Amino acid sequence: QVQLVESGGGLVQTGGSLRLSCAASGRTLSTYAMGWFRQAPGKERELVAAINWSGSSTYYADAVKDRFTISRDNAKKTLLLQMNSLKPEDTAVYYCAAERSYKMVVTTGGYDYWGQGTQVTVSS
Repeated sequence: QVQLVESGGGLVQTGGSLRLSCAASGRTLSTYAMGWFRQAPGKERELVAAINWSGSSTYYADAVKDRFTISRDNAKKTLLLQMNSLKPEDTAVYYCAAERSYKMVVTTGGYDYWGQGTQVTVSS
């Protein structure tokens, strides 16, 4: 089992950057695929980016391609999301998630472990 805690959210102006971190505790992170999701008010939770166990494969939603970068450091049990060129439509609560899988997981229902979320607000 793994516990996840996100940090790094906050208020930023349009065009700014934020880096989200997800700290994992418990078992080794190297056997888990991981992802970042977000949920805006009144909307369903959506996958933002996903990464396989080693970091060799990544996936990005079209809305964030070329602006966001997902990465991981298994030794430090940390998942990162670098967010650049932020837009007001990126405003949401961001969650990290983990699933015991060597393959990348790109479905919301495919993750068993979730953090509590961190708020990202982008002002126009």
